[in-house]
Amino acid sequence: DARKVSLSLINRAAVTDDKGNHRLAMMLFREPGCRRCVPHHRHHGQFPRGVLRHLAIELKDVLGPERFNQGEGPLIRGSHWRNFLVKYSESNRMHKKALALSALCRDRGEPKEARRALGEAQCNDAYWHGVFGGLYLRHLRDSIWQRLSEAEGRLRAGEALVCEEVDLDLDGHKELWVHSESFSALVSPVRGGVIEELTLFRHGINLANTLTRRREPYHEIADSKQDSSSHHHSDQDGGESETAPSIHDLEGALTFKALPPVDREDRALFLDRILPGDLELSDYREGRYDPLLDLAQRNLHVLSVEEGEAPKETTQEGLPIEWLEICLGWEESGSLEKRIRFGVDGTVEVLYNWTPDDFPEGAFFTTELSLGGEAEVLSVPEADTWRFPISTFSKSEKGFDETVQGESVTIRWPVETGWGRVRIRRP
Repeated sequence: DARKVSLSLINRAAVTDDKGNHRLAMMLFREPGCRRCVPHHRHHGQFPRGVLRHLAIELKDVLGPERFNQGEGPLIRGSHWRNFLVKYSESNRMHKKALALSALCRDRGEPKEARRALGEAQCNDAYWHGVFGGLYLRHLRDSIWQRLSEAEGRLRAGEALVCEEVDLDLDGHKELWVHSESFSALVSPVRGGVIEELTLFRHGINLANTLTRRREPYHEIADSKQDSSSHHHSDQDGGESETAPSIHDLEGALTFKALPPVDREDRALFLDRILPGDLELSDYREGRYDPLLDLAQRNLHVLSVEEGEAPKETTQEGLPIEWLEICLGWEESGSLEKRIRFGVDGTVEVLYNWTPDDFPEGAFFTTELSLGGEAEVLSVPEADTWRFPISTFSKSEKGFDETVQGESVTIRWPVETGWGRVRIRRP
């Protein structure tokens, strides 16, 4: 196929320069305007423009006009790295948060400690996914968010509790960026008022740092898994080779006997749904269900943003605690209201009110929290709670890796209850 033809041509280029001179492992090419030869290692795919242009023309001829113009032409050139930001919202969120904090750092006079933390947050491994884990490795994303937390904590020292309306992730929709000297949170009204980020500076953690379970191209079903540890594999000419298999040989041997679960929506905190009363936890965990109403696909309107102080007798040491409350509503049903209250320390409390008659009898009003760290979750009135680990499967040099990305906690109230409250905080 086109991919094999392309690899074959590239392998030929790895040992041949523009004049047909052969090289074994390293190629030396003189760059235009340069008085010395520059080495290009074949494993890095760093070829001079002339060779790459020749490869593209030859591959186009091999494919022929029909195949080239009907979908295989784009295979000649690679995709842009920015496509990872489109496919993975988690990567895009880290990237855009770093850009926003970089601008804030400039406005605050470029403090060295904050700028250094932002520089460390630019380590590219956690922003994309290829042959190795990358974005799928939770500890890499944790490190990025720890650096972003350090930078923002330094930049916001002494700040009061504030709510900004800004399109932080550059998706064309405004989010509510709530922050103080202790925390930073991002609320998305267009996604039903979910909290996409909840970073606590003192702990250096984003409690919403999980990963959505997605279908990847290498998630394939097979009757039996091939032995990827074999030392016999096909060479370029179709024969057998006694050498150790490359990472690409191993990649081709990876198969699944059953497809892993896929999430319906990108994971976040306080993702609300109306679920059927007969839905079992096993089907819910595997994503085998259809909600009666999915509020993550509803644009909730901001009805009000209020600020205040808690009574002194309810606070430690008699000190007043500031709070900020965002009230959201669904315009197609005035009976549904979602109030998100942030404490100045990053404690979050969400109050729901709904009209039971608007939903089928026996159904459940639910809110799911995808937690990327340890947190205390309290709910009233007392409700049934479903919990399960959020696991993903990604390829690596060893095969498929199962990685626990966090924990799903779903609070379930019978719709007849008409209201519910959830509080989340770091112990």
